[in-house]
Amino acid sequence: MLDSPVLQGRLVRPEPLTLAHVQGLVEAATAERETFRYTGVPLDLDSARSYVAKALAEQHDDTSIPFATIDMRSARVAGATRFMRIEYWDWPSGSPYQRGEELPDALEIGATWLAPWAQRTGINTEAKLLMLTYAFEAWHVYRVRFSTDARNARSRAAIERLGARPEGVLRAHHAAYDGEIRDSAFYSILDSEWPAAKAALAVRLRRD
Repeated sequence: MLDSPVLQGRLVRPEPLTLAHVQGLVEAATAERETFRYTGVPLDLDSARSYVAKALAEQHDDTSIPFATIDMRSARVAGATRFMRIEYWDWPSGSPYQRGEELPDALEIGATWLAPWAQRTGINTEAKLLMLTYAFEAWHVYRVRFSTDARNARSRAAIERLGARPEGVLRAHHAAYDGEIRDSAFYSILDSEWPAAKAALAVRLRRD
């Protein structure tokens, strides 16, 4: 099982998600909910407990590493995010691309949401910079994927600002959070693209 990495920046600290974050998640999610139309966020204490329990179960199965997103200035929970859909590829014996069976080959950064007060503050930019840096430079993954409801223009714009390239839309992918049938828009950053994306993110963070 992968350990939860220690990540901390100037604006944000993505820390390992625990049941101790339940109250903070509720406070972050129950203000203005318009931006959560296409996103799964807890509604109350019971749903927040279920949300955390499900995330921790995925972590136990080694398919996800969930974080509470902590605003460094106020020490409040600003939202959540995670490494998810962690993949270990079946390499042929002797492959030069196999860096060790304990290291993932690809993953997704997703299940991300932020309280309205934390949006467009630099928190998301720095959190993604921290997570992408760890994925590419500590685990040496070959690919980081992002996906979102194809109707979610705000989320798609945020992903594109990270430097991720569009891969297409998977139609009728699964049930959406608003009860519709979701088309999912997919994006990715490859390890060869990471140095340029990292430099651009650092510039964006300074500007934010």
